Amino acid sequence: MDIRNIAIIAHVDHGKTRLTDALLQQTGVAEAGVSMDSNDLEQERGITIYSKNASIFYKDTKINIVDTPGHADFGSEVERILRSIDSVLLVVDAQEGPMPQTKFVLKKSLELGLKPIVVINKIDKPAARPEWAQDEVLSLFMDLGANDKQLDFVTVFAIAKQGIAKMKLTDESNDLTPLLETILREVPVASSPEANAKELRFQPFNLAYDNFLGRLAIGRIYEGTIKSGMNVFVKKPTGETRSGKISKIFTFRGLERIEALEASAGDIVMVAGLPDIFIGETICQNDAQEALPAINIDEP
Repeated sequence: MDIRNIAIIAHVDHGKTRLTDALLQQTGVAEAGVSMDSNDLEQERGITIYSKNASIFYKDTKINIVDTPGHADFGSEVERILRSIDSVLLVVDAQEGPMPQTKFVLKKSLELGLKPIVVINKIDKPAARPEWAQDEVLSLFMDLGANDKQLDFVTVFAIAKQGIAKMKLTDESNDLTPLLETILREVPVASSPEANAKELRFQPFNLAYDNFLGRLAIGRIYEGTIKSGMNVFVKKPTGETRSGKISKIFTFRGLERIEALEASAGDIVMVAGLPDIFIGETICQNDAQEALPAINIDEP
């Protein structure tokens, strides 16, 4: 199964949560009323995750969706997340256009070489100006130093609260299929046979806590396969190494975590068994492997 890894960024009230919830519901991994913003699932399962993760499935493809804080105060967390994904959906209100809260995360995305997909949302509002909003996004990209490839972004028009997306304003649509097709077409595949064949390299971009399992690490498998019960080496960015053992692996389906025996390169997973793991460290299969490039870990 192919894997795509994306993040969704948006100003407050521009429709990020509504869009994510509609994607979850239309792909059959969540029921109506289940929301990305709800902490009920976390409380029920005794788990705390500060940046939400979700996965949807469409045409034999797994799409991992990683939430991003929108404010510059969370700069190091944003950078960690953006380094683990391959594209972003930039959601913009068709009436208001791009707003300051999206500027910081978008700038980081462009600097890391990501090519965003632009979603002009709320095109049904009486004062909506979708074409103007699209032009404003283009101007913002230019101001932020986007390259030619990034400036050639794809725009999808949407009404997230109704779960509708379309490629042209005049198109007829009753679901989010045009957006899902755009994701498959525009977002690079996260894995490859070459990456799968290598020894494990996994790097956490977020931490969680479980009442029964203790500290959990959420991150991307860059190379190889991670397996339950596997003995590993944990490397600091400085090169210091210590040994550990993976006790449990969880993948995501919708907003739920699903226990798995193993997971392969490209996927975003949660692992248990490394109680002293820190963000930015690298989990390797042997102590001779190099650590992945360090990720900013300046927040407590």
